[in-house]
Amino acid sequence: MTKTSSTRNLCGYGSDELPWSRPRDLLATETPAANLPFFLATVRPDGRPHVTGIGAIWLDDTLYFVSGPGTRKSRNLAVNPACAVSVRLPGIDLTLEGEAVRVLDPSTLERVASVYRSGGWPARVEGNAFTAPYSAPSAGPPPWFLYRMTLHSAVGVAGAEPHGATRWEFAH
Repeated sequence: MTKTSSTRNLCGYGSDELPWSRPRDLLATETPAANLPFFLATVRPDGRPHVTGIGAIWLDDTLYFVSGPGTRKSRNLAVNPACAVSVRLPGIDLTLEGEAVRVLDPSTLERVASVYRSGGWPARVEGNAFTAPYSAPSAGPPPWFLYRMTLHSAVGVAGAEPHGATRWEFAH
């Protein structure tokens, strides 16, 4: 389980800090079936940001996403694994910051492919990547790499009761 090492209330309106369990539990129940819009921010080699939509899932307290090896996001991550992912969950907007590394473990690849299949994308493991009859137009041709994000911090801003804004730091 992803453990918080510190929590900071960011709300200037008197709301209590939000528990990490609120977005964590939503991530666990909403992905991949809800087809939530996730956005990945990476850093280009010249330092400029790059932001793009991704197909992500939350499994066993870990965020996973896929990307074709020739895409800008994969090329950026190969040079600099630092990244951020944002998503609008029911009642709370969430930004996750950390590092993404490619997954090569066959059992993890198969487990994650199974979750993607349950959500409607017919991914299958081929070698140390995914393949399928289709993917997002921006993903490039198969194979598609699987990445695991190691969380350093997250910020949640609740637009539904209980309102608030909180920053969580994570132990490594």
